[in-house]
Amino acid sequence: MLDIATAGRLALCLTFGSPVIAHAQQAVPPIEILTTTEAYDPIRYEGAYIIADAWRELGLDVTVSPTEFSTLLNKFYDQQDFSVVIAGWSGRVARLDPQFFLGTLYSENAVMGANNPGGYENAEYDRLFEQQSREFDQAKRQEIVHRLQEIAAPDAPLVVLFQRDEVVAYNNKTFENMNAMPGEALYSEWVPMQAKPLTERKTLRYGGPQSPDNINPMLANTVWAWKWMRLYYDRLVRLTPEVEAQNWMAESITSVDETTIEVKLREGLTFHDGEPVTAEDVKFSFDYLVGSDYGYFNSYLTALDNVEVIDPLTVRFNLSEPSAPFTSITLSQISILPKHIWEKIENPMELAPADIPTVGSGPFKFNQYSPGEFMKLDKNPDHFHADEIAVDAIEFQIFADSEGVFTAIQTGQIDVTAWRMEAGQIPLAEENTDLNVVSVPDFGYYHLTYNLREPHFDDVEFRRALTQAVDRERIVNVLLDGRGEVGSGVIAPVNSFWHNPFTERFEHDPEAARAALEAAGYTWSDDGKLQK
Repeated sequence: MLDIATAGRLALCLTFGSPVIAHAQQAVPPIEILTTTEAYDPIRYEGAYIIADAWRELGLDVTVSPTEFSTLLNKFYDQQDFSVVIAGWSGRVARLDPQFFLGTLYSENAVMGANNPGGYENAEYDRLFEQQSREFDQAKRQEIVHRLQEIAAPDAPLVVLFQRDEVVAYNNKTFENMNAMPGEALYSEWVPMQAKPLTERKTLRYGGPQSPDNINPMLANTVWAWKWMRLYYDRLVRLTPEVEAQNWMAESITSVDETTIEVKLREGLTFHDGEPVTAEDVKFSFDYLVGSDYGYFNSYLTALDNVEVIDPLTVRFNLSEPSAPFTSITLSQISILPKHIWEKIENPMELAPADIPTVGSGPFKFNQYSPGEFMKLDKNPDHFHADEIAVDAIEFQIFADSEGVFTAIQTGQIDVTAWRMEAGQIPLAEENTDLNVVSVPDFGYYHLTYNLREPHFDDVEFRRALTQAVDRERIVNVLLDGRGEVGSGVIAPVNSFWHNPFTERFEHDPEAARAALEAAGYTWSDDGKLQK
């Protein structure tokens, strides 16, 4: 109902034929920023408060909700129950190909559990994303990938906060030949296969602050799960520390034509329960994923039409369209499951923890998992690569926070830190002659993602203004002590061939952010609250 004063003003406008229409102003709803707990990641925790303060200066009501890591991921991916989340994508080696990171903005990945939880949709972006996946000419594909970054940046579906250097440590008195990988540092699938013991103890001991979110290969969403599981689940292809595709379970891979790929398995492959690995297991594994609601690998499987068995050791992948990353990336990411176990499971995503099968065919075999405490794998003596592996087991000790991990590496309780050290810990580690400190740039990124389904976050001008208010330089220089790079897009600068350095950057400018909001029709109440 209009009050008398408003009704009078509206009547006056109508009397003189003015086209002006009075609109009621409503306050922008409160914003909740979900972030990790301080114990898990103090950088994301402190960064959330820096961002909240900046947005309060714009007149927004902002709260920060530190959340246990697995719970945060569940709200982000599986429920999409958030307004804003601070999270991270790890720079696993397979992600040097642009398919994965570009796929985090592909609209078909906006479904529950998939990799576009923010719900970004742009028809031109989708068209070009599909086009780059089909393009085998690297120069032409690079041009499309650069254009995709140009399209997404002005829409501000998320804020890439920073790429953080991976700085880790290992004990040089217990193991050698510890070769760091881009984006993965020393917690990679290759380090346990290449490490050489320097003492009688041959068990390689990692330490980190987080359990896997799940050891169900049909449900896991985090690096903590997949870095562990890919040691005991094998794949057709593995990417080497030099980021080259190496036939692994596959003896040969042949491109019959641009949409047909034939894979012949090595002879003598077996699962850990002694059953042979056959073409039927490969077909089953891919069909099982495609037919499930598990969205984690959607961007890799988009082009797959069907898989057919040619003979007991040969499968043929029939694609609906050409796929440039299919052989090197898709075949290196999908774990081969034992059909004789998983075909009996009707609802794999509803398995109780105690019922999750852990039989793979990889170079290590599952031994033990105590959530929040301890994990162990044993070397698989029957694996074709077993003679090249010098360790006899891998242990992973789980600590409450990064300080616990650092104390453990300092005292010799563990051999390797699986998680990057905090800025203040690095000089102390460098002073310890028992430790080697290793640093590699990261091509993953930490991001602040908006839920574009929520009121106001569907307004691109609102997102752009909030992005402009975020002081990423301060986060990098103060919280990271300069050991990182201000984010510029989903393809990191260190991935130079695919990175587009000329996209919109959103330099920190609070005054420009306020002006942009005003131009978009936002105003401020008498008490300074943003409204529209």
